[in-house]
Amino acid sequence: MSGVRPLIAVVDDDESVRESLPALLLELGFDSQVYLSAEHFLEQGRSAGAQCLVLDVSMPGMSGPELQQELVRIGVELPTIFITAHVEESLRPSLLAQGAVACLFKPFTDAELLEAIRAALGRSP
Repeated sequence: MSGVRPLIAVVDDDESVRESLPALLLELGFDSQVYLSAEHFLEQGRSAGAQCLVLDVSMPGMSGPELQQELVRIGVELPTIFITAHVEESLRPSLLAQGAVACLFKPFTDAELLEAIRAALGRSP
């Protein structure tokens, strides 16, 4: 990678994820910005220049899929990786059909996350 580290936006209501994921992303070679809700991301995150969105599926208020749909509606193209603790096999195909790059079930491995981010950055406009 060059001197500029790709910026990954992380949207998750789980404080432990918001604390641990940035450290992991830094270790993997990425900068990150965390948001505690979909609404928080819409208010503050869109202008941050993120190249990829790591998004929790289930959050209070606006869900991850609802945020993805809102971004599409307003014309923001941001490759999205969903993460969820709810292991429902029907969820992954549904999210991928809506344009997500990946859907990872918590706990996911560092390698799974890195592979998903590389795929997302490869699809960046």
